[in-house]
Amino acid sequence: MEAYHQTRQNQWNAIAQKRDHWNGMGGWYHRRLTEIYQYLVSPNQRVLEIGCGMGDLLANLKPAHGVGVDFSAEMIARAKQRHPELEYHLMDAHDLSEIEGEFDVIILSDTVNDLWDVQLVFDQVRKLCTPRTRIIINFYSHLWQLPLTLAQSLNLAVPMLDQNWLTPEDIDNMLHLSGFESIRTTQEVLWPLPLGGLANRYLVKLWPFRAFALSNFVIARPEPQPAKMPSVSVVIAARNEAGNVKAIFERVPKMGSGTEIVFVEGHSRDNTYETIADEIPLHPATPSLLFRQPGIGKADAIRLGFEKATGDILMILDADLTVPPEDLPRFYDAIVSGKGEFINGVRLVYPMEKEAMRTLNFIGNKLFSMAFSWLLGQPIKDTLCGTKVLWRKDYEQVAANRSYFGDFDPFGDYDLIFGAAKLNLKIVDLPIRYRDRTYGTTNISRWKHGLLLLRMVAFAARRIKFV
Repeated sequence: MEAYHQTRQNQWNAIAQKRDHWNGMGGWYHRRLTEIYQYLVSPNQRVLEIGCGMGDLLANLKPAHGVGVDFSAEMIARAKQRHPELEYHLMDAHDLSEIEGEFDVIILSDTVNDLWDVQLVFDQVRKLCTPRTRIIINFYSHLWQLPLTLAQSLNLAVPMLDQNWLTPEDIDNMLHLSGFESIRTTQEVLWPLPLGGLANRYLVKLWPFRAFALSNFVIARPEPQPAKMPSVSVVIAARNEAGNVKAIFERVPKMGSGTEIVFVEGHSRDNTYETIADEIPLHPATPSLLFRQPGIGKADAIRLGFEKATGDILMILDADLTVPPEDLPRFYDAIVSGKGEFINGVRLVYPMEKEAMRTLNFIGNKLFSMAFSWLLGQPIKDTLCGTKVLWRKDYEQVAANRSYFGDFDPFGDYDLIFGAAKLNLKIVDLPIRYRDRTYGTTNISRWKHGLLLLRMVAFAARRIKFV
């Protein structure tokens, strides 16, 4: 092991010195990697990069606290000159005991193929994680071994010593052995040369081209640990739902250390607001809040409810009670156990009551579920089920990063789903039995909202898949 490390230290020291007067043809590849990481890592986070080289990638991510680790003294010396605002450590990735603190994001970019013991490094990384840390790993595919060897022989690429032969499945397995769970895997960079924009942004995401990608990306999180009795806010956007108010109070269960109901009434034509106001004092054991919606649309109402809610966990329940409130404890258990960080209700598994969803709506939802699962890189079978559950602290990050997507979604479902995908949250589907409404009429328009779904597909392709 010591001889292995010494050989590689000497190699990377020589490469650092060579780069003082030589660039090779790797610049396009590294620029594309930087674009991908800038999408995956939001600014102003605590970021650790293992195998940081001269610190260029880390600096481009604009961390609030950036720490780079490399075992090449020549690389670290140049990193300090190029990016003095960052913190650097000259050390071997197999022993990170001198690194202090915990990090939001830990990056291993083109590092694992050169390690003596990948699992040992993952064990070291695990000690520097919070429960919400994201590990991002990219490594090259050995399908590219022949062209890379040719480029090295022509002095167009940096020379490499014998590399580990790793597949995404190998990385997933070693992450699991070290206490991590993979969230998703993607393939990136189809043409690491000039004029690669079309290939690297679009073609590499499509079959069969993705099989020939140069770089594999794996995003992972620490395996979850159950939380201890967090509190809950159930947020209900209510418009023309006066006949369901009494049942809401009677049927919403108590969860965790406390459950509050947050009503946001949205310009009803009936007496929904007055009914809620009259019902609140009749249920003193249920903490309740009531607000009038200032804007229009469900998204506007839910955002106000989330802003006013006080619980650790935020739940959305549709006021029409087509999703039974009695199912909410299952959502609570799924998120508290750590099985998921964004729990999404699914109406398309169990048989529905006769009038719950029209046939064309059902078929359309099935087709859109396939499209969104592909676009997001995680299975999601039903994007428009009204019941969605996430941690308050995750919602705060979604809201803080909303400018990336903009105010595009009148429902609010896609604002949350796309925001969760952008933050690399673990999305988990939870099947429920969908019921027919017993009061009022639906606010869904089949054709108008079907067109909106098509817009959401195009939006997700542009802002999430093909970045």
